[in-house]
Amino acid sequence: MPMYDRILLIKTGALGDVLRTTSILPGLKALEGVGSIVWLTSPQAEPLVREHPLVDEVRIWDGDPEGVGFYVANLGSTGSEWILSLDDELGPCRLATRLQAYSGSRLSGAYEDESGELAYTDDVEAWFGMGLLSRCGKPEADKRKRANELTHGQIFAEMLGIEDSKPSLVLSEPLVEEAREGLGGTGVLIGLNTGAGGRWPSKGLSVERSVELAGLLHAALGTGVRFVVLGGVLEADRNRRMLELLSAEEGLVVLDGGTDNGLLEFAAQVACCDVLVSSDSLALHMGVALERPVVAFFAPTSGAEVDLFGRGRSIRSTSSDYCSYRPDADNSSITPERLCTAVLELLNE
Repeated sequence: MPMYDRILLIKTGALGDVLRTTSILPGLKALEGVGSIVWLTSPQAEPLVREHPLVDEVRIWDGDPEGVGFYVANLGSTGSEWILSLDDELGPCRLATRLQAYSGSRLSGAYEDESGELAYTDDVEAWFGMGLLSRCGKPEADKRKRANELTHGQIFAEMLGIEDSKPSLVLSEPLVEEAREGLGGTGVLIGLNTGAGGRWPSKGLSVERSVELAGLLHAALGTGVRFVVLGGVLEADRNRRMLELLSAEEGLVVLDGGTDNGLLEFAAQVACCDVLVSSDSLALHMGVALERPVVAFFAPTSGAEVDLFGRGRSIRSTSSDYCSYRPDADNSSITPERLCTAVLELLNE
């Protein structure tokens, strides 16, 4: 492996992907002769990597393809550099191409070719060959995605020639303590992050099944359990309905985590959970990065890619369209009973 004065990591979205990409940082930093690691990310994702001890510098970019020239002038390096371009959108790909041309550096990942098409280097085929830019076309890429049994971290470690490691998120103790005080109470705290935003409705668990799950857990655990309903702005309405139904359950203690928290405030709530039940979403990746016990469920997306590092349970759809990346994938096999069993197993470990 050549020595590099700098590794420039371009990863701007989505938020969960940014967070799980932190798993490659220990391996990159351990490479012989590597200097600084600079992470270029979006303003929205910046808090997720801001305090990471293995990131020497965080640079912010809005992803606008028309603003590439300014960033080339500011980010371009004349030293030995390895550019890791891990997004598949036009803006980051164009930036990677211009930076590589400016410096003559090694480029691994996605870029904009001479014809204006988006492509990727041969050394990242294992990942990008399962995605939107796949050279073999979407049907074959989807087939490879469904057949894959390697985790995101394993794929990237093998591609980049580094050791596989864990994602991580740095939270200050005062922030976590503030969240703990806000949630209050005693006993087991189970986080319910069962919504899925707007893009992949079938990632989520319906309000009715979420309420049924809480009822099963309450029946099994009694007065020693509390629930906190978690989510973001897109879950505001469904979480409100969920809270109304849960509040009507006799003896069940439910807390409103809110849907307008900042990223790190939201993560601090996740950090307080004894078990987190989550869709394939940002909360899941936060739970993994914060080493919380997680019960994660998957229908349209790949459960194999998400490593729970022995601290969780992966509940996957048994329907034929599992991992089809269809927004209307059948998630009916993600039952409250399966999820309840998984939560109880984790609590008994």
